[in-house]
Amino acid sequence: MSGLLTRLVRHFSPGRLRQNLLVSRSLTSLLAVLLLLPWWQPAMVEAHQQKAAVTRVLFNSNSGNLEVMHRFLLHDAEHALQQLFDPAADVIAAETSREQFAAYVTERFALLDANGSSLPLRYVGQELDGSFLWVYQEMPLPEAMTSMSVVHNALRDVWPEQNNLVNIERNDAIQTLNFNGNIEWLSVSFE
Repeated sequence: MSGLLTRLVRHFSPGRLRQNLLVSRSLTSLLAVLLLLPWWQPAMVEAHQQKAAVTRVLFNSNSGNLEVMHRFLLHDAEHALQQLFDPAADVIAAETSREQFAAYVTERFALLDANGSSLPLRYVGQELDGSFLWVYQEMPLPEAMTSMSVVHNALRDVWPEQNNLVNIERNDAIQTLNFNGNIEWLSVSFE
């Protein structure tokens, strides 16, 4: 028993304990980095691969307009423009690139009334906001609308995995449509 006690005292002596602690901390840090690194890198790559946009359709009684606000990641907008139209497109620096992207979006988004007629959305403009590019459309509030269909194919011709989420806000209620896969159009009813 005293031999074991002697070895423990020697192993845990102040100088040796400090050395063991430093080695232990270094090994723990290295192990943590090695364990986290394989998980962290794919997560970062995956974050850049996620293709999603959000559109808000607001029945705004204060302005008397039906307002449409599309939000796209700048990165996605620029890559789409470069792939579709101009390899040198620069969404951040060039107003013409932003306007070209806005035109592309408005051509691929539509609201339809209960009869299937396209609602006359008017292009309002676009703006940069941090890492997003916003595209705005509007029209006077339609009268007595009981249902509406939506088509949202922006970026879906570029990336089949693109997901376009549309939130429709009317009378303090929100209805959400999710465009993914082969979905071309979706509808909502208003009560």
